Amino acid sequence: MSNPRDELPPLFWESGLEVKPVYTAQDVEASGGGEAIGLPGAYPFTRGIHPSMYRQRPWTMRQYSGFGTAAETHQRFLWLIKHGQTGLNVAFDLPTQCGLDSDDEMAEGEVGRVGMSVDTLADMDEAFADIDLNEITVSLTINGSALAIMAMYFAMARARGFSWDNLRGTAQNDILKEFVGRGTWIFPVEPSIRLIGDTIEFCAHHAPKYNPVSICGYHIRESGANPAQEMAYGLAIAKAYIDHALSRGLDIDAFARGLTFNFDIYGNLWEQVAKFRAGRRLWARILREAYQAKDPGSMMLRMIAGGGGGGLTIQQPENNIVRGAYYALASALSGTQTMALCSYDEAYTIPSEHAARLSLRTMQILMLETGLCDTVDPLAGSYFLETQTNLMEKRIVEIMEELEAQGGMVRCVAEGVVQAAVNRQAYENEKRLQSGQMKKVGVNCFVEEEEERRVEFHPYREDEARKQIERLTRIRHERNSAEVRSTLDRVRAAAAAGENLMPPVIEAVEAYASVGEICSVLKEVFGTYREPIRF
Repeated sequence: MSNPRDELPPLFWESGLEVKPVYTAQDVEASGGGEAIGLPGAYPFTRGIHPSMYRQRPWTMRQYSGFGTAAETHQRFLWLIKHGQTGLNVAFDLPTQCGLDSDDEMAEGEVGRVGMSVDTLADMDEAFADIDLNEITVSLTINGSALAIMAMYFAMARARGFSWDNLRGTAQNDILKEFVGRGTWIFPVEPSIRLIGDTIEFCAHHAPKYNPVSICGYHIRESGANPAQEMAYGLAIAKAYIDHALSRGLDIDAFARGLTFNFDIYGNLWEQVAKFRAGRRLWARILREAYQAKDPGSMMLRMIAGGGGGGLTIQQPENNIVRGAYYALASALSGTQTMALCSYDEAYTIPSEHAARLSLRTMQILMLETGLCDTVDPLAGSYFLETQTNLMEKRIVEIMEELEAQGGMVRCVAEGVVQAAVNRQAYENEKRLQSGQMKKVGVNCFVEEEEERRVEFHPYREDEARKQIERLTRIRHERNSAEVRSTLDRVRAAAAAGENLMPPVIEAVEAYASVGEICSVLKEVFGTYREPIRF
């Protein structure tokens, strides 16, 4: 008699891995065995980077927040902290991300629209006033202009009496994924990596507990990459930064623990969990075997993982509340250190307070009511999950080896190879969505022709943009112009001489040089990036 399972049509995840109807111990052995499952907190960290994980310390809860002026964002920060948020994930507006001042003609209509507008140190001071930086860790979602923003954050912290030796926090500062996914680049690829190297080197010597880079597979996934590509490209980017830092003479164990990761979660729950367990294990092996790291902390893949906006829908937006809860579940089952859950209205607008509170309560319910913190890696030993974790690791390695065969991650980004691969995957995903092969509730199934969409839109207030420009004008009038010119000259000279730029940029921001002025000086030395087009 034939087995009914043999007649079922094949099923594949986005990453191309086939999913069988039933798994046994034989599948685990055939895929590579279970020897690498190990124990949580022990190499290769498949089950998590800490022995007790959430039983001892639950995940940090962050939400991406920031809009308008520093004063407006400050009020949102205080509101989030009051309602139980334990970390801040700061959004910056596009002019700030692109190294433009608010009064630049290219910034018109964008000042404060999708994040907080920051021109000078005064904005940083106001945004974080009365917030204890020892209690609330801050993640700065900034890349192209990260050097200037990080300098402002360090200057602000020092002025308020916080020691750099103990300062904790994270800057995204991942420019390679910007070339692939978001586009807020400023300088060409090589000098952009040099700037990241400056921040890694500076933190290794002066701020050892601060994370200067958060490698962001998240935005690569949001741009269309499948989960295996997201992890592979993220790890390849991290390797590129390590190689650059090592070329400066830094010891791997002096800086590797400062490289953190930001990954995306949407789609098939099991695929997400397998992706993270495989990536965590592979990263540990890379650090120990390829880079001869000795410190176990260097081998730990520390990550922020939350619900991805790419999984949200404009149609039937309240369905996104349910999606977000499942994304949070996947994040917890994956062993994240920080959870940054999207709000249900983010397919439309900057989250309202109502939507932000729902996301925060979702994470709190998951933490306190569902038992997710009771035991470490509750899915370990599953025939299904361990098989797919093994196969996912092999797929990630295949993608990374393909990159190496084409010259490595830096070259593949500079020549547009990775961008083309992500674009092709995005196209394939859209075809699957439109054909109905990939189901999306409310989009291509269970569609309501005349649905009511109850979403509160965040207003863009031009008067706040004018206030920001007026503030910048006033600061330029009140600051010591000769001191600003002198500090900018030192930035220019250090850039041309190949010196670490963090010290002179910190001096410049302390003199109230603006983000746009600092980036303009660097453009004089480095030039600007021109995107290659590949088909």
